[in-house]
Amino acid sequence: MTMVVVKAKPGESMDRLIARFRKKILNSGVLLEYRERERHKTEAEKRKESKYRVAHLRELDKKWGRV
Repeated sequence: MTMVVVKAKPGESMDRLIARFRKKILNSGVLLEYRERERHKTEAEKRKESKYRVAHLRELDKKWGRV
């Protein structure tokens, strides 16, 4: 797991600092990794999710004409 560090810039408001922190967390994937680790998934659940993800991406490709 990676660690995100955000240091306050001179004269930066607390709201802006929190916004930068949230943006870094979302872009780094830490939140997604945490949610995945939150609950143990069986191999069957992982396969099912993967199968759904592939089907979903195929549908998006068809929709946008990237076949």
